[in-house]
Parts: sequence; structure tokens; C-alpha cells
Amino acid sequence: MKKVILSMALALAAPLAWAQVSQTTTTTTTTEGTGTITEFTPGSTLVLKETAGPKPLPLWEKVVYVTKSGKELDEATVRTRVKVGVPVRVHYAGEGDSMLVDRVVLDED
Repeated sequence: MKKVILSMALALAAPLAWAQVSQTTTTTTTTEGTGTITEFTPGSTLVLKETAGPKPLPLWEKVVYVTKSGKELDEATVRTRVKVGVPVRVHYAGEGDSMLVDRVVLDED
């Protein structure tokens, strides 16, 4: 009887002993770039003229626009000050091809 109980206990425990645990790791990369705006579509895309050529950057839905001194710009000011020809520094984050701009710093106050 003891052998039967022991055999049943081992049979029930065996699958747990060989169970595998899977783990997924996601790496988020953050990058900064500088250049001059060559195209800007609010809420969609910002294209920078960089030394390597034009670089289209998709915008995150809640991009923060600030001046060089750190003053945050409201939506109305963004429409008038963020335009073609303005030098900027952008911060973008994401993974692989899904990099999104989340901060734009105008190179002026």
C-alpha cells in the first residue's frame, strides 16, 4: 500500500519537477538626435535634416515641447514656433523600428 501511495505521489509531482518557466525581456532604448526641422506634422511626424540625411521620426501621442532653457510650450505656442528651419534636439525611445519622439527641445528661448 505504501508503494502504491508513493508511486501515485511521484507520478503527480513529476510534471512539476520538469515544468519550464518562460521569461520575456523587453529592452527599451532611448536616443537623442539633433538637426533642423525639414517637415513637421503635429501629432504625427517630425523630419530632421541630419548630417546623414533626412530622418523621419514618428511622434508619441504626448510629446513635450520645451525651449533651450526648459520652459514647456503650450499647444498654441508649438503651432507657431515649431516649424521648418528651426534647429532642435529630440529625445526618442522605443524598441527597434518602433522608436517614438517623446520630447522636442527647441534650440532657442
